[in-house]
Amino acid sequence: MSDILLTSIVPESLDGQRFDQALAKLFEQYSREILKNQIVLGRAHLNNISAKPRAKVHEGDVLTLATAEITLVENTIIPQKIEFEIVSETLDFVIVNKPAGLVVHPGAGNHDRTLANGLVEKYPELSMLPRAGLVHRIDKDTSGLLLVARQQHSYTSLSESMAARKIKRVYEAVVNGVPISGGTVNAPIARDHRQRTKMRIAPSGRHAVSHFTILEKFRRHSLLEVRLETGRTHQIRVHMSSLGHTLVGDTTYGARPIVPKNCDENLKDTIRTFTRQALHAKQLEFCYPLPDQLQTFTANPPDDFVHLISELRCDVQRQAT
Repeated sequence: MSDILLTSIVPESLDGQRFDQALAKLFEQYSREILKNQIVLGRAHLNNISAKPRAKVHEGDVLTLATAEITLVENTIIPQKIEFEIVSETLDFVIVNKPAGLVVHPGAGNHDRTLANGLVEKYPELSMLPRAGLVHRIDKDTSGLLLVARQQHSYTSLSESMAARKIKRVYEAVVNGVPISGGTVNAPIARDHRQRTKMRIAPSGRHAVSHFTILEKFRRHSLLEVRLETGRTHQIRVHMSSLGHTLVGDTTYGARPIVPKNCDENLKDTIRTFTRQALHAKQLEFCYPLPDQLQTFTANPPDDFVHLISELRCDVQRQAT
């Protein structure tokens, strides 16, 4: 297989960082272990020259990654018929509305029956792209929009836009408790060294920023809109938990069913049986083709999310009468 070169320009925010760290942030679709191997093999370049992992990069430097060997290893995705909604489809990209409960990409414990398997079945050309063209991910039990590139040139362009934080991602979340006001959480996130499936706030973690506003207040819950400035694993879940406002249903980060006093049985049952984090990726906005053709896509939350909000509203109305 001939090499495909992915190229990215070092932004101001990465000026002065190590070569291996900059690669990890600009090519997030690949694991750090894979990128480390590519550096050792001389297949990752800084300004067209092989570089040591500790070499410093500067704003405007060009990082290049050869992907043929990676593609051979990573793109062994079996085409399978998987149900998911296509919000928009062009020759260069696809917008998918992923249902809750569907894993995005094969991994440990989920070798097939993922969204990526379904994408390769529907769009065979994606078998030639890293991660089946997926530009980013959302958690298994989070619903909502995902951006998938269909061509190498669009994959490179959109991945660079994502790394440069030029793709706007907006979520809706139902959380326990009622924040006084909206705000911003600026707290680095790292993997939990005790439970590797969890993340935590740690000074040694990766820069992470979430902005949130309150859309609606209930008696003991709130509907929030959260805009990601960065996109770390479990970012919204970790950040909101750090404020004491865990997402409804998110037992991984300590959520427990919170039932308002004197509420009816319907709300009690809805809250106690909501067994996933109440999180929905509702909007994607980006420019493509660059630099100025703005693309905006939205998706309504799934039925379980809508039902939860409806019951919380009804509870407020009952208490007011």
